Amino acid sequence: MAKNNQAEEKTTKLLYGKTAIVTGASSGIGRATALKLAQAGAAVVLHARRKDRLNKLAADIQTQGGRVCVVAGDAASVSHIDKLLKSALNWKEGGGKYDIVVVNAGRGLAGSTLLSDNSQWEELYHLNVLGAAYLMRCAAKYLIGRKSGDIVAIGSVVGRNISPFSAFYGSSKFAIGAIAEGLRQEVCAHGVRVSLVMPGIVVSEFQKVAGYSEENFYKGIAHMGKLLEPQAIADGICWLLTQPSNVNVSEIMIRPTGQNYP
Repeated sequence: MAKNNQAEEKTTKLLYGKTAIVTGASSGIGRATALKLAQAGAAVVLHARRKDRLNKLAADIQTQGGRVCVVAGDAASVSHIDKLLKSALNWKEGGGKYDIVVVNAGRGLAGSTLLSDNSQWEELYHLNVLGAAYLMRCAAKYLIGRKSGDIVAIGSVVGRNISPFSAFYGSSKFAIGAIAEGLRQEVCAHGVRVSLVMPGIVVSEFQKVAGYSEENFYKGIAHMGKLLEPQAIADGICWLLTQPSNVNVSEIMIRPTGQNYP
């Protein structure tokens, strides 16, 4: 009976047998993505600074019958990223490997280049660009050796369509788009896929952390109607990961229907 159940799981759960690392998993897109990938059969390694949030998410995944490992840390720190990847390789329940890395950890910053708080610029770039690039580089080197795997980088619509109202934050996501495409060209011959996911406006803790308010943000988007929930982005990520191995959805942009700009 156990063998029959395992065979059924392989058939119905398209990511069965894979291990996925998700950074920024304590809330928003990261949390929704970790849940979605676990539901699709993947063993999931959760990473974020807030361990209490990760433990709660891990309990939710286990309740649904999923396999999960918690590694708390800062995605802007090289040593913490090294620890994350080592932990994934040492996790026996995950097969002592990883097949998918969702580079999601990041933060926003309200205001234009002229008006945003420049004391936060360096911190934003360390997380959104340098930490993300380091994780992508390390993951790519490992996956090249396996001749397969996926790296999914979370960008933003404002990384493609620069807005004067969030140009500095947008510049960090513009950089991630460039890094992801350059990496894709480097690793594609080794069977490794790289995808850039560019969300539109998603309702999450992102806005509060970035410093958005009624005056500097919400009034300007009121005409857009119903905004996205993190689940919409998680569904898109799972979809591109479950394409045949010879199909690389290298870019995908997901907006609320009413979002005219950016």
